[in-house]
Amino acid sequence: MKLNKMKVLDISTVLAGPSVGTFFAEMGAEVIKIEHPEYPDVTRSWKLESEPPNSKTSAYFSSINYKKTYVKLNLLNATDYSAFIHLLKDSDLIISNFKKGDDEKLNITDRVLRKVNPNLIIAKITGFGLDSDRVAYDLILQAESGFMSINGEENANPLKMPVALIDVLAAHHLKEGILIALLHQKETGEAKTVHVSLYNAAITSLVNQASNYLMTGEIPKRKGNLHPNIAPYGEMFKTKDAKHITFAIGSNRHFEGLCECLGLTLHEHPKFENNQLRVQNRTELQHLLQEKVEKLDSKHISKKLHEMKVPCAVVKNIKEVLDQKKAQRLIKTEKTQGEDTSRITSIGFELY
Repeated sequence: MKLNKMKVLDISTVLAGPSVGTFFAEMGAEVIKIEHPEYPDVTRSWKLESEPPNSKTSAYFSSINYKKTYVKLNLLNATDYSAFIHLLKDSDLIISNFKKGDDEKLNITDRVLRKVNPNLIIAKITGFGLDSDRVAYDLILQAESGFMSINGEENANPLKMPVALIDVLAAHHLKEGILIALLHQKETGEAKTVHVSLYNAAITSLVNQASNYLMTGEIPKRKGNLHPNIAPYGEMFKTKDAKHITFAIGSNRHFEGLCECLGLTLHEHPKFENNQLRVQNRTELQHLLQEKVEKLDSKHISKKLHEMKVPCAVVKNIKEVLDQKKAQRLIKTEKTQGEDTSRITSIGFELY
């Protein structure tokens, strides 16, 4: 399925908005990214020490900008604004993430945009909502939404996720909203505005951790890799070949399989005969499992557990992940403004 008749104006910056633009570009749409001539997308400057200092792009910028046409326009300049309006007239979608009041200053309010193009779907991302003027970055939202309070080791400081998780979640919400708006437009002919705040995206993604509090009054705490409801789940075990392996034991059958693989009978022990008891006694259980795991190679354990349909994984670094053929199929490359760039596809689904 291709959206090659669709035209998208991407006037957003940083990660969430541009990644939505990239999604539509990958789906075949014509995506035009508009940047200020003097102040382009700030992520062009977010470079690793190893990146060329004079490059027009960065690895970060490249990760969420793909198959786009780049146009420099200052919307406060009359000539540039006219060029923007010209592009807008036959566009199907516009994506933005401006601060409160910027749409008025730039004369791109919904009323103005729809006067130019009544069929335009307008997609917006904000930090804390349309009525807030707070500047928001992913880190701030991870802190404000509780994610950092439950991420990290038990006795350590709060910890952020090493990817811009809230931006990624907000982008997915926005894509869903846009697709619903496109369906609504097809059925009714009416163009809608879709808005997602990073705050709402974060709060609605707390899922089981939110319900754990709402239904028990117990405030979730940092447990490192440990799952608050399941054990063993997230504990790290060191193998004979010095690899780290972990198990996601979601049922009694999984636990019985793990015990069989390791030559144990712990599933028959009254302390570990069901999941709730395993959670209560997880520290003792971890020690008992480690005594067996450290005598076996990671390949032996993972092969046997995969055959038994027991969830387990050896921890891989990013190189090990992206060197796999399965992952390489998800890598997209192109020359962006004359420079070689690479990123992971924004499309994780298959249509058939």
